[in-house]
Amino acid sequence: MTPGHEPRHVAHESVEERLAEDIVEELDLHPVPEPGAAATDEEEPLPSMSEQIAEQLGGVRGLIESSVPVLAFVVLNVLFGESVLGLEKRSALLWAIVGSVGSAVAIGLVRLARKQPVRHAVNGLFGIAVGAYLAWRTGEAKDFYLPGILLTFGQAGVLLLSVAFRKPLIGYAWGIMANKGRQDWFGNARLFRTFQWLTLLWVASLSLRAGIQYYLWAIGEANALGIVRILVSWPIYAATFAFTAWAIHRVTSAQRAGEAVAP
Repeated sequence: MTPGHEPRHVAHESVEERLAEDIVEELDLHPVPEPGAAATDEEEPLPSMSEQIAEQLGGVRGLIESSVPVLAFVVLNVLFGESVLGLEKRSALLWAIVGSVGSAVAIGLVRLARKQPVRHAVNGLFGIAVGAYLAWRTGEAKDFYLPGILLTFGQAGVLLLSVAFRKPLIGYAWGIMANKGRQDWFGNARLFRTFQWLTLLWVASLSLRAGIQYYLWAIGEANALGIVRILVSWPIYAATFAFTAWAIHRVTSAQRAGEAVAP
């Protein structure tokens, strides 16, 4: 599956991907050259990993745009709820849903009017709509976040299986984004080991984020869920992505340097 075509079923998860663009902007993760291979004049250079991620993600603006619907849901649910205006629970939930979905639609319309890419806005609107539908159907604001929690647990499970079958998905992602689509890292023992433990790192990171949110969901802390999503979950993702980029860069740079000094 190539970048930009992967499904994003929950809007407040897609923002995490957009955070990555700022973190790796200065990192350049090049493929490890094959022994004896030489670049030709006819070969068009592949954009760096940072450039490809920047093309697919929304950067700081994407972060802000994806934060708005979630923030609107949290703020309106508190404002119209019993703690402030004292509306009945379902009425407050309705206002929160309208504000969240409405802000997502507005973001998409602004992008469309400016003739800017709307793919992320459409994906975001779909994710917000799924969470809003579930929350309205159950009458519980906390269920607005449940699809994202389940999706994160599912991602962790898939990554864990990829390690068990010795097909680490972090390696495939690197092959697509920084190795011209080649998956020849299987023959590179050091890179293979690196991708195995990095994939396990992502399993731990995803499980931690989903676990914190699931605990808050289980005890019914809907507003705390939104706050954690914005202030805790995304920084954990950002730190994991930054460390992953650094670890791969360290290995590939060391191997390129070793090949450069080899007789």
